[in-house]
Amino acid sequence: MFVAMARATDAEIVAEAKRTGEIILTHDLDYGHLLAFSGEEGSSVVILRLRDLRTEEVVSRLDAVWMEIESSLLEGAIVSLSDKSLRIRNLPIESE
Repeated sequence: MFVAMARATDAEIVAEAKRTGEIILTHDLDYGHLLAFSGEEGSSVVILRLRDLRTEEVVSRLDAVWMEIESSLLEGAIVSLSDKSLRIRNLPIESE
């Protein structure tokens, strides 16, 4: 199924990423919330909380942490990446 991503809802984008094995790269917190409360594993999102979102800056920051986040992203995780910090939440997130 082809999804026109420009007009897709957040839920459709998450479903398509899961179907194709893609990782969502965004600065929109909604994707993290959708995955966190879905109870599912296998999908991943990197939430960029960077001041400078130019491509070369994003690539540089991802490159700096890639060895630390790669395995979690392959298994299913929400990664929050800022200029100075990194947070990894593996999925599914257990309710307390």
